[in-house]
Amino acid sequence: MNDTICAISTSQGIGAISIVRVSGEEAIDIVNKIFKGKNLSNVETHTIHYGHIVDQDEVIDEVLVSVMRKPRTFTTEDVVEINTHGGIAPTNKVLELLLENGCRLAEPGEFTKRAFLNGRIDLLEAEAVMDMIDSKTEAQRKMAANQIDGKTSNLINELRTDMVQIISNINVNIDYPEYDDVEEITNEVLIPKITKLKNKIIKILKESENGKIIKEGIKTSIIGKPNVGKSSLLNALLQEDKAIVTNIAGTTRDIVEGQITINGILLNMIDTAGIRETNDMIEAIGVEKSLKIMEEADLILFMLNNNEEISEDIMELIDRIKDKKYLILINKIDLETKIDKKKLKVDPNQIIELSIINDKGIDTLKEKIQEMFNLNEIEMKDPTYLSNTRSISILKKCLKRIEDIEKALKENMPIDMIELDIKSIWEELGTINGTTYEEELLDEMFKRFCLGK
Repeated sequence: MNDTICAISTSQGIGAISIVRVSGEEAIDIVNKIFKGKNLSNVETHTIHYGHIVDQDEVIDEVLVSVMRKPRTFTTEDVVEINTHGGIAPTNKVLELLLENGCRLAEPGEFTKRAFLNGRIDLLEAEAVMDMIDSKTEAQRKMAANQIDGKTSNLINELRTDMVQIISNINVNIDYPEYDDVEEITNEVLIPKITKLKNKIIKILKESENGKIIKEGIKTSIIGKPNVGKSSLLNALLQEDKAIVTNIAGTTRDIVEGQITINGILLNMIDTAGIRETNDMIEAIGVEKSLKIMEEADLILFMLNNNEEISEDIMELIDRIKDKKYLILINKIDLETKIDKKKLKVDPNQIIELSIINDKGIDTLKEKIQEMFNLNEIEMKDPTYLSNTRSISILKKCLKRIEDIEKALKENMPIDMIELDIKSIWEELGTINGTTYEEELLDEMFKRFCLGK
């Protein structure tokens, strides 16, 4: 943390500009060594200066240099950003000169890590920086912006504040029982407070399901027997010929993926190999992968052929997915109807009839998906949710422990023992936004960041 780091903060490649970022105690002095222009040590903070990067007498590039003095910077350290022309060679040469003159190459995410360790942002805000970079939809951008702005952190801070109040009341009762003007904390008094806290956590977790959908999208698996139109459906949804379509059974032997957006939410579409018994070793591997993807999917689109009768193996597959979110798609309604929908024994609202070749039913399918996942509601709301698996997992553990405390209070567990449990949960909640943390967690988290961010 005491050394000065540097990295290229823009994508490697050819472009209009590249930015090389420097942060640390010697940032300004080091850049001064290779900058021909104003003396950067004497310039005002948050100003931009024209000049050249030089290697002794050789001009490397014409640049603009931004100087930002601590503490009003992203890392709270002195930060200098060199805007070079966006070629690979000049950008790398500038980086090379910085390293030769005393900088160290930054680790992935080290600028953001320093911002966190120096108290500029908390852990949720740090994670949101990468979410903003990775965002592909407007909903993802909004959610990341709210998290960077601290709105999501406030959800956790409010929970911890409520717990501090409970802990303080218990401590006063234990340490100063003679005070008449202090509310006596009994099990009967504490139970409603704990229940209220539990309900707040349940509400955050429930809404965080929307956050996970916004961030990760809906993993959607298209399954069915060969030749029911799975690849045609994928192509129709993507509006491109992504998957090979023939009337030969077993054409799709491996998974084919694509993405579409419905109401700002990504659907990660996966076309799978037709599920059937086969002696073809390669096709059999594809079928096995299809079954595995089916188990992992958030949504299953189970396709049937309107021109074929329902077989026992189809009923077995429907039974296998009954506890998941799924839709039954009956394709080829332009052909003679041989399927008996009553045999499916599913809610008629889960059945959609299609004729992909005639472009019928695709809009109905999209509308049904919107309804199943409340996508209209998600789009209209200001997205302030927990969205990463780490935070949600911690909050679920805390919920379980709060429920245990509620149960223990109803069974007359002594208040002083309850106080220790609540304090332990308060500390656990602090790991969500980084009020408490372990070095290993930080190292693991920031590894997935971009170099230069």
